[in-house]
Amino acid sequence: MDEKAWESLKLAAEQARSHAYAPYSNFSVGAALRGASGAVFVGCNVENASYGATLCAERAAMAAAVAAGEREFVALAIVSGAPKPTPPCGICRQCLFELGPSVPIRSFSGTDHAEYDLAELLPDAFDAAQLD
Repeated sequence: MDEKAWESLKLAAEQARSHAYAPYSNFSVGAALRGASGAVFVGCNVENASYGATLCAERAAMAAAVAAGEREFVALAIVSGAPKPTPPCGICRQCLFELGPSVPIRSFSGTDHAEYDLAELLPDAFDAAQLD
């Protein structure tokens, strides 16, 4: 994906981040996931007083994509207010692996960004083969 396309995805993630509900951590995150169709699906974190019920931005974006019928992903942009770019959490890594095991991930914080390879973030991922 070229830099212009990444910038567009970053802007979509920034806009989604502005809608985050994070009263407990004050750590707002936005995500934008581009499907193979070219459509972009966004999500933000939605916290809950019962912390386990919290939904991360990356999984929210993926759920929106799946609900719209998208099953293949070509890029994921994450935006947070952290001092440096942050990778997806472990649960999000596993969820992304299910439908986008090779999706390029770019995390943005301020003017800085970092790129992540899901296979490196989640070596020996759990998949359908373990269910046989």
